[in-house]
Amino acid sequence: MTEYNEDDYLMLSGIQHFNFCRRQWALIHIEQQWAENVRTLEGSHVHRVADNPILREKRGDKLVVRALPVHSRRLGITGICDVVEFIRDPAGIPLAGEEGLYLPVPVEYKRGKPKRDDSDRSQLIAQVICLEEMLACHVSHGFLYYNEIKHRVELPVTQTDREQVERIILEMHQHFDRRYTPKVKTGRHCQSCSLNLVCLPELMQRRPVSSYIEGRLKE
Repeated sequence: MTEYNEDDYLMLSGIQHFNFCRRQWALIHIEQQWAENVRTLEGSHVHRVADNPILREKRGDKLVVRALPVHSRRLGITGICDVVEFIRDPAGIPLAGEEGLYLPVPVEYKRGKPKRDDSDRSQLIAQVICLEEMLACHVSHGFLYYNEIKHRVELPVTQTDREQVERIILEMHQHFDRRYTPKVKTGRHCQSCSLNLVCLPELMQRRPVSSYIEGRLKE
């Protein structure tokens, strides 16, 4: 089985950008472009709440771990789970310093409400794949917590879900290896994109945005 070197790992969180817009992902992760808007600031605030420096919190038969680093050598991704709840279960795995066996359940915190696309869903499934590889166990589901509705949505994870996310991550690697920034595909999603002033939708050519900006600065 082929494994990626750590130097070739992609950010797990990038799968959300990739599903939202291939071009947005390339601008951020290949061309290193970024811009804040209200939505990104709100998202950062939500994650600051989740990424509390308390590493472990015991609640009965549940162990809550925050800001847990995860990775997959097989898929070449790395990232941080906002929260992983380890639930005591006879079919689980042992944890250092804890009695009994536990199964992990990731909880990803999001601003807003459930989306129509698979952006949030794919990110959570990627976390599930990482946890399964790292802990050698089966993760059947996870949760997406939405700040606007103050409610968590349970997400069962099937083998079909895993395979779909693996194909997306492979496509991300292919784009990154080629340093390929796709042409813009305009739509309603452009209105909510934090990079709408960087993307330059009128620039319908392959020239990297970073190169275009450098050229304008020299004028």
